[in-house]
Amino acid sequence: MTKLDSDDLTGKVALITGAAHRIGAAIARTLHDQGANLVLHYRSSRQAAQMLQEELNTCRADSVIVMQADLLDTSELPALVQRAVDTWGRLDALINNASSFYPTPIGSVTEAQWDDLTGTNLKAPFFLSQAAAPHLERHHGCIVNITDIHADRPLKAHPVYSLAKAGLVMLTKALARELGPQVRVNAVAPGAILWPESEMDEETRQHILSRTALKRQGNPEDIARAVLFLIRDAAYTSGHVLTVDGGRSLSN
Repeated sequence: MTKLDSDDLTGKVALITGAAHRIGAAIARTLHDQGANLVLHYRSSRQAAQMLQEELNTCRADSVIVMQADLLDTSELPALVQRAVDTWGRLDALINNASSFYPTPIGSVTEAQWDDLTGTNLKAPFFLSQAAAPHLERHHGCIVNITDIHADRPLKAHPVYSLAKAGLVMLTKALARELGPQVRVNAVAPGAILWPESEMDEETRQHILSRTALKRQGNPEDIARAVLFLIRDAAYTSGHVLTVDGGRSLSN
């Protein structure tokens, strides 16, 4: 039985990147509700991160801290891990959620776009996992990466994003081999959960939903519950990508 095999996460510590809003915030609320103490990372959404911190600390005092970092600056990543260890003396779970997403049609891709998309979606998770690994090993912890169904089914006009997420899937499997048996490494691949923050017309949305087996949009809590399962309940699962897409991957 591992350290995380219990009915809740009381006394455990989780670091969540990109935790200020959307899926990251849902993961934070779900893990906190199960008793976990949290480090909420943000890059520029300071106000949203502090509001979430206040909300959760009102429920349970001194259980959440926030920390700003630019994940593209690899030198800043060990400090995120160390903040958790300095505050609570341990780290049990790392959730690599932060992500950049925007179109990069072939013929228009810049090196800056390449560096940003591969940096946030692949390079940062690798180096953050590397920094976290010794602390996770001490407590038989785990890593959960947030990938995308487009890691397997590339999204039109988004080749750099798609290949970066495909790399994150391979990183999940590679780290599962490298860090086992002490650390489990898994991933969650969302489908139609939240629409892009850029404008998407209703016809496009409905077309996407029509291709899912469940014929409806998911929500951030669906992803958060999948993350909770992989952290708390999946003691004999490592190197696995849990797809949460309403069956969209079944469509041609």
